[in-house]
Amino acid sequence: MRLRFAKMQGQGNDFVVLDGVRQAVALGPREVRAIADRHTGVGCDQLILLERADGGLADVSMRIFNADGGEVEACGNASRCVAALLLGELGRDHMVIETKAGLLDAEADKAGIVRVDMGRVRLDWRDIPLAEPQDTLHLELAAGPLCARRSAASVKCPSASASWPR
Repeated sequence: MRLRFAKMQGQGNDFVVLDGVRQAVALGPREVRAIADRHTGVGCDQLILLERADGGLADVSMRIFNADGGEVEACGNASRCVAALLLGELGRDHMVIETKAGLLDAEADKAGIVRVDMGRVRLDWRDIPLAEPQDTLHLELAAGPLCARRSAASVKCPSASASWPR
């Protein structure tokens, strides 16, 4: 199967973007893993499949697959890449992207900087999700001899940040 794709990166995450509107794309987890493989495939953190949006509220639907083949709800960096690609094609400065996490508003300013509204930050441990109740702003992380304080949040997709002592 031959597919046309775009390779994009945002903030260090790289993506293979497939246009399922203009070409037939049938992918299962095995195909996603093969494309994402950095040794034998194109290589990427996530594969993005663009499809026609349902219901007329969005300009495009975006499905997001991690390199292991699993599908996730949203990704801010991928959303910005897709918006930059499509806003340029459409000659517009605003669009709506449909994801499993909901509708995302994307806009580009006059300098071409793309912003995506990922919605309200959720800090409840169940929204991350964590295995048990915890204060998501003060999580302890140990990796061998290193210990760090970290915070976790969900902005349509679980995220964490850590500060390591110097």
